[in-house]
Amino acid sequence: MLSRLAQLLVPTFGRVRVTTEPGARVPPGSVIVANHTSLADPAVVLAALRRCGVEPVVMAAAGLWRAPVLGRVLVREGHIPVHRGHRRAAEALDHAACALADGRSVLMYAEGGIPSRRDAAEAAPLAFRSGLARLVTRTGAPLVPVGQAGARRITSGGTAKQVAGLVTAPLRRPRLHVHVGRPLELTGDTAARTLQAHAAVTDAWRTAAARLGEPAAYDAA
Repeated sequence: MLSRLAQLLVPTFGRVRVTTEPGARVPPGSVIVANHTSLADPAVVLAALRRCGVEPVVMAAAGLWRAPVLGRVLVREGHIPVHRGHRRAAEALDHAACALADGRSVLMYAEGGIPSRRDAAEAAPLAFRSGLARLVTRTGAPLVPVGQAGARRITSGGTAKQVAGLVTAPLRRPRLHVHVGRPLELTGDTAARTLQAHAAVTDAWRTAAARLGEPAAYDAA
């Protein structure tokens, strides 16, 4: 339901275009990693992936499970709450490993948060945390890098600006772009795998940002 809702609702808020690397696909049991820039981009990425025939399990902040309607949907569909900064944080990787073992793909955001900047400009992904590499090492799952650009044109900045952006987006319908890279096998130790994943997602983001004509000056970690 979550992926279907995203596919139905996102075109109301922006014009989404999806591209893939030649021969790219999302094998069952993949870890899909996308850059995280806005509260809107998970919906954008889910809508794009559904166009590609993929409906992943999502790893997301545990606070979403407290929302009355959304929380029930997340529980019913087996999505994974991440208790950041809590002793239960490691449970998320256990649940993700189980989902991968069942042949489901898992969408995760390795940056662990969104930028604190108030402008709507694009910027390269922040440094990744180690959970992604530990999950891939544990399961042997391939990584599929996804880059998205434009979601900050829907929501970014402080609360008032975010609300205003969401309300006006159906009138503005900003351009959004999602680029899906080829799956890759990470190698080396945790640090090396983390850097490889970050580089792959950054490359996918560069492609998405370039399709929107975003300034190269923002391509800085």
